[in-house]
Amino acid sequence: MWWIALLPDPSAEPGPSLAWWALGYTPRVAWLQEAVVLEVQASLRLFGGAPALLRRLMAEAAALGVQRIGVAPTALAAVALARSLPAGQKRLRRCHAAQLSARLDALPLEVLTEVARHAPWLQRLGCQTLGQVRALPRAGLARRFGAELSNALDRAHGLRPEVFDWAVLPEEFEQHLACPSLVEQAAGLMWGARHLLQALAVWLAARHCGVTGVRLAWQHDPRRGCEPGAELAVHTAQPTREVKHLERLLTEHLARVTLAAPVQALSLQALGVQRWGPDSASLLPQDLAGGEPMSICLERMSARLGSGRVRVGRLLADHRPQHMQHWQPAIEASSPAAVMCPAIATAWQPPWLLPEPEPLSLVGERPQYGGPLTLLAGPERLEAGWWDDPGLSTPDLTLRDYFIARSARAGLLWVYRVRPSHAHLGHPMQWFLHGVFG
Repeated sequence: MWWIALLPDPSAEPGPSLAWWALGYTPRVAWLQEAVVLEVQASLRLFGGAPALLRRLMAEAAALGVQRIGVAPTALAAVALARSLPAGQKRLRRCHAAQLSARLDALPLEVLTEVARHAPWLQRLGCQTLGQVRALPRAGLARRFGAELSNALDRAHGLRPEVFDWAVLPEEFEQHLACPSLVEQAAGLMWGARHLLQALAVWLAARHCGVTGVRLAWQHDPRRGCEPGAELAVHTAQPTREVKHLERLLTEHLARVTLAAPVQALSLQALGVQRWGPDSASLLPQDLAGGEPMSICLERMSARLGSGRVRVGRLLADHRPQHMQHWQPAIEASSPAAVMCPAIATAWQPPWLLPEPEPLSLVGERPQYGGPLTLLAGPERLEAGWWDDPGLSTPDLTLRDYFIARSARAGLLWVYRVRPSHAHLGHPMQWFLHGVFG
């Protein structure tokens, strides 16, 4: 067996993200005291051999706060080797099966927890290394210090089996974090949010998923007599694993939040978890997009300016011109619920429509717009809206004849006349300007 022990920075708060990340290399991952141990014998060929695997582990583990790494045939020996390294710098210490006993015997008492617990008494007996402790009579050692000390030495040397509770990746992501001190400004919550987002990134990578949103919740100091907490949810148009993007969105939203009381704890929950399908890479250099995607830019602008101020138009499957398009917040435009069937525009329709049709005056039966209009094409008869529920407060039955007209002053125009319904027969004809060509 080939065990690797990852010893994180002792000053950092331990979290599950290190074990989650290690599950990407092997399913045999466990916490052993303050270290994460992983058995990678079956994974060596997959990652190109032991040297390649160790190089990759050391490069990636640094970002998760791992300072020291030990490699040995047993998990407890790997932890002992990692502890024997000087603190404050990331280094690696390893040994093979043939060297195991000699290397462990030379280590100080502090590298095994069960031995370090009795170090003052053992030092009075003249023991400074694990080998000197192992040389003591086992029966007397067990009577004076208990069987756990001898059992720990046996497990480290591979003479007893090691039993672990294997780490399991949770089905849902929701992590909590206690703030080291009370946070009085909303912007200060980002310190804890960044730590939680890093754990989210590891969880998403291990599950091969992306998210369409996160919910950040905080707990107020109960001594202030206010609401127990509050929360903030941010959403993305498409599934993402870009933690930096989620961090920017949270920062923009928190800039507009006022805390009711100081905050003592945070929690982060993943929303809309979906299977992650990264874009296929292109073989052609000209197809490689530069900069950030448009969707990310729109989401950041919406977070800064407000979702109601960044809007996009969407075509609707409706023949009535006044209902062919709909403006909605840009951050909702690409979500699955916002997909709409586009209507097919015809050559009759101009590129520019007025916000509201403008009534035209008549001379006799001829419409006027800065002078008489010359009808060039038409009519294109439109009769739609009959499917609307008659119980609606504003049903929109549209009975119109559209024409392309020429104005001496404004050029080509799109006008229509209203065809009266049966209830309004005999009323004078009404003409309206609805669009402009050009």
